[in-house]
Amino acid sequence: MREILIKEAFLVNEGVVIQKDLLIRGEFIELISDSILPSSSMEVIDAKGLHLLPGWIDDQVHFREPGLTHKATIASESRAAVAGGITSFLEMPNTLPQTTDLNALLNKHALATKSSIANFGFLLGGTNDNLKDIIQIDENEVAGIKLFLGSSTGKMLVDNEKVLEEIFSKTTLPIAVHCEDESTIKNNLLKYRKKYGDNIPIEKHPEIRSEDACYISSSKAIALAKKTGARLHVFHISTAKETHLFSNNQPLASKQITAEVCVHHLWFSEEDYKRKGTLIKWNPAVKKESDRLELWKALNDNRIDILATDHAPHTLNEKQNVYTSAPSGGPLVQHALIALLTLAQKGKITLEKLVEKACHNPAILFKIQNRGFLKEGYFADLVLVDLNKKTTVTRENILYKCAWSPFEGTTFDASIEKTFVNGNLVYDQGEIIESALGRKLTFERNDL
Repeated sequence: MREILIKEAFLVNEGVVIQKDLLIRGEFIELISDSILPSSSMEVIDAKGLHLLPGWIDDQVHFREPGLTHKATIASESRAAVAGGITSFLEMPNTLPQTTDLNALLNKHALATKSSIANFGFLLGGTNDNLKDIIQIDENEVAGIKLFLGSSTGKMLVDNEKVLEEIFSKTTLPIAVHCEDESTIKNNLLKYRKKYGDNIPIEKHPEIRSEDACYISSSKAIALAKKTGARLHVFHISTAKETHLFSNNQPLASKQITAEVCVHHLWFSEEDYKRKGTLIKWNPAVKKESDRLELWKALNDNRIDILATDHAPHTLNEKQNVYTSAPSGGPLVQHALIALLTLAQKGKITLEKLVEKACHNPAILFKIQNRGFLKEGYFADLVLVDLNKKTTVTRENILYKCAWSPFEGTTFDASIEKTFVNGNLVYDQGEIIESALGRKLTFERNDL
């Protein structure tokens, strides 16, 4: 059985950074120790001066397959993901067909099994008329339920309040929600369309998809979760006001209501629309600098529990349309971790907290089995990073199928050196290694 010994790395895990050796045997972490003597059968990696992290479990990606493969595929984006240190992903249901029943879910599993280099799981989408599918789904086959409470890419808006309450009442799975109030957005859009037509300045995007739109929807979802006892997870919080809806007075495993923030809301603010235009058009919108600062504060004080990318690629031609035709979303999985490592070096977050939010907490929240930590007996999903080696994003080194990045031209203060998935080296200093495919994530839900 293959053995790989990683020598003298700084392991970042469970709130500490400590120099250790780590032995991979087959798919698993066999041993973590102060010093492990190599044998003749071991491949030895000298990691002195490097940091070893658990692989990021990204709980929100859109890999566009099936049906939207001109934008991306599971194959292309999973390779970009491992190049960015993401070893497992949870993919969203707004594909064609939408993942709203068991057959569509099984089809995605089959596609990923044949093509994904990272580990994978999928969320089942809720609609106004698929309550039966949600109730009947095997809760060990699906990561959670995804509800769009504001319209975004696709047509999955759930706006029937009776249906919403039934979904919240009748599943014990995590319910992940996109929260933006549809009527507020429509009224705002109508106002700006009357003034500008379709060519609305991109700077108006955070006024159309406004703080009020986010807060109204998030607060309603939280009230419904408290009423029904649902396990609610609010995706991509974007406003300071919303952060005060969440609590930090208990550990994540005990929380019934949690929140996530995405890298783009931590990196960009509304001033960046002048430079980036529709390339940074996301739903929810990138908002004020004051929002960005409060998001950082809430992430660090544990009101926000999870870091994610909301990777959502579109072609460059699509993004360069006028405001009302340019889709929202952008590609992020390849560069999100090095962006956060750069910000960690600037004092925005500690390495320990970054790993907690990107690796440990997604595993805890979704009850993912034996991943997300550097522990003996856990799957060897690992990323080796160099905090002293710069990385510049260029058109030539972008791996996304859409072939662009909102970070193009940015130089980060860190690099991804190697990524292991299930003990297999799949990325090595700029090169994808086609050594093995990823595996379907499994869940520990015997208590459901």
